[in-house]
Amino acid sequence: MKAIRTLLFYAGYFLAIFVSGLLMLPLGLMLPLRARFKLFNCHNRFIMKWLSITCAIRYRIQGRGNVPGGPCVVLSNHQSEWETVFLQLLKTPICTVLKKELLSIPLFGWGVRLLKPIPLDRSRPSNAMRQVLTHGKLRLEEGLSVLIFPEGTRVAPGERRRYNKSGIVIACRAGVPVLPVAHNAGEHWGRHWIKQPGTLNVVVGEPIETVGRKPEAILEEVERWIEQTLAEISEVPRPPQPEKAPAAGLPS
Repeated sequence: MKAIRTLLFYAGYFLAIFVSGLLMLPLGLMLPLRARFKLFNCHNRFIMKWLSITCAIRYRIQGRGNVPGGPCVVLSNHQSEWETVFLQLLKTPICTVLKKELLSIPLFGWGVRLLKPIPLDRSRPSNAMRQVLTHGKLRLEEGLSVLIFPEGTRVAPGERRRYNKSGIVIACRAGVPVLPVAHNAGEHWGRHWIKQPGTLNVVVGEPIETVGRKPEAILEEVERWIEQTLAEISEVPRPPQPEKAPAAGLPS
């Protein structure tokens, strides 16, 4: 039954991308930037609702009132595709750090391009970090928030990877707060294609000020908060802090 419901979800998911691309792309080209975000978030809201209807996956959120009114850098753990959709709705307008290759996907990538993402060219790692820092600061100065996953890639529930500080450096340079977010979406939308029904948990932490602070100290605070929160909301036990592990790569 779960397989049938998942297939139904993906049928609507890809159909929505096709229809949204055909209808929203031409209109988005004519709209100012902030209006584009509102338009494309209609698609994100549909995906969240469709997931609830077809796969019975809902969410419970704590701390929504912690989301600041002005620009910030949202730092979240990364377990699935679910949070890439949800976080667009939590804090808007927000641009995402993502792989350059995603922008070449027909319709989907073309639409994302209209929302001023920060693309990464992983074939040139020496320039990738510079791209994130430079464009991230510019986006914040334009009044947009920035979404970045400090683990650098998707990490399955029950696994752990060191956090990188690129998002925090961006926030420090722009003088904006960091907003930590923890969730257990991977327990319902995981690496296996079949979706698991149930209610996932999302917790939004209090904004962390960056002015006058060292990025390393903020990184430690963010990682400690996210990991402690995950230990409280996850059904899959959290692993211990690795003593020696390479720093995570750039965000996916």
